[in-house]
Amino acid sequence: MKGGGPLRRDRSAPMNLFALVPALGMTMDPVLMPLDTLLDNDALFQTVKADLARRFPHTPATGRPSTPVEVILRLLVVQPLYGWSYEATARWVSESLVLRPFCRVYVEPVPDDPTLLRWANLIQPATLHRLLDHVVDLARALKVTRGRKLRIDGTVVETPIQHPTDSTWLYDGVRVLGRTLANARALLQKTSGVAREAWRDRTRRATRQRKRLMEAARQRGTEAADRRRTAYQHLLAVPRVTVQHTQHVGAVLTAQATAQGKKLAATVAHLVPLVCQVISQTTRGVLQGAVVPAAENVVRLFEPPTASIRTGQPGRPTEFGRVSWLDEVEGGLVSRYAVLEGNPAEEAQLPPRLEHHRRVCKRPPRRLTGDRGVHSAANERDATTHGVKHVVWPKPGATSGQRIADAQQRWFRRGRAWRAGLEGRISSLKRRHKLDRCRDHGTAGMARWVGWGVIAHHLRVIAQATAV
Repeated sequence: MKGGGPLRRDRSAPMNLFALVPALGMTMDPVLMPLDTLLDNDALFQTVKADLARRFPHTPATGRPSTPVEVILRLLVVQPLYGWSYEATARWVSESLVLRPFCRVYVEPVPDDPTLLRWANLIQPATLHRLLDHVVDLARALKVTRGRKLRIDGTVVETPIQHPTDSTWLYDGVRVLGRTLANARALLQKTSGVAREAWRDRTRRATRQRKRLMEAARQRGTEAADRRRTAYQHLLAVPRVTVQHTQHVGAVLTAQATAQGKKLAATVAHLVPLVCQVISQTTRGVLQGAVVPAAENVVRLFEPPTASIRTGQPGRPTEFGRVSWLDEVEGGLVSRYAVLEGNPAEEAQLPPRLEHHRRVCKRPPRRLTGDRGVHSAANERDATTHGVKHVVWPKPGATSGQRIADAQQRWFRRGRAWRAGLEGRISSLKRRHKLDRCRDHGTAGMARWVGWGVIAHHLRVIAQATAV
């Protein structure tokens, strides 16, 4: 089954694979059987097909037959359902006589992981939000949930980067600028005005200086700090020279009329300011001893949306990734998710979640719970005004007599106990559906990774609740 080409086919011809091997006596497991019925939904099918059809202008009408849409949809659900990589998904589905009929592959070849990744990148984050809303409606129709309770909390999903350090940032800057200069040299090799020294690759020099810095960092004693400062000064000299030559080459590329020259010039214009910021923050933080605010730090050259988030957890006080907020209703269903920029205030997260719950569940929740950071007088008034009967969250600061009296009520104690369950739900999502660390790149990749993980969890819960 070829992966590319237009969408000339919607569905595979049905085939009972188990009938071909009756001696094996295999049946689909109790979770996959109801999940198979849930995915046989035309609304889910058409939502995904609309995104896949945008790959080429005439994808739905012309060209050779491609992978059926339902096969792509089911493979993209199976991947986060079991927490596999794209490569493992292609391998395990190919080897499984249970997953082959579930994914509607039957006896055809399974699309390989690069093909699956290309299809996955076509799915827009907004499509996954619409897909999740439809799955919530399906859960309400099946009476898995009524949407009478709502608890919200945020967590950090790490981006695919190594633990950032100043020396790593400087080395990465030299390496990526050197690679860009190598590409520019192939384009400008016959152009005058560029000195021979500009084409020099300083990656090996940066590697040597970085090793010397690591050796100095392991030393102890009164002179160790001076050795580290000297090692940093030598390391900083490498990206400074590389930036100067890259800026000169970038000016020459800008004057080029070719498409490749403009593309390389745009790459230089994107990378040079980031590397300059890394040099600045290292100089201020290491050589001058100043405290650099987290908002002014560059965490990664290749994943700029990554933020430094102070969580205060033992062993991991700071995490590097994106803040994701989850809304959960009773029945163990995550009704909404949101990937945020930076580390915004928690109290600002309530209004959009309350409005979304009213729109999807057609009513306000009777019980609303959240962490201490969500509490504010404005949020409490807003929730009460919109029809929430019981608002349960810890209140920072001094506690009034009325608050103490409310905390002794049965509804408050039950709400407080139910709120703690969201921590377990987040832990389950991170362990089972790999939401601890995103494997995709960019803002859209992060939104897709979280979205598919939440949808897979949602479908699993519905399948378990409706299994006979």
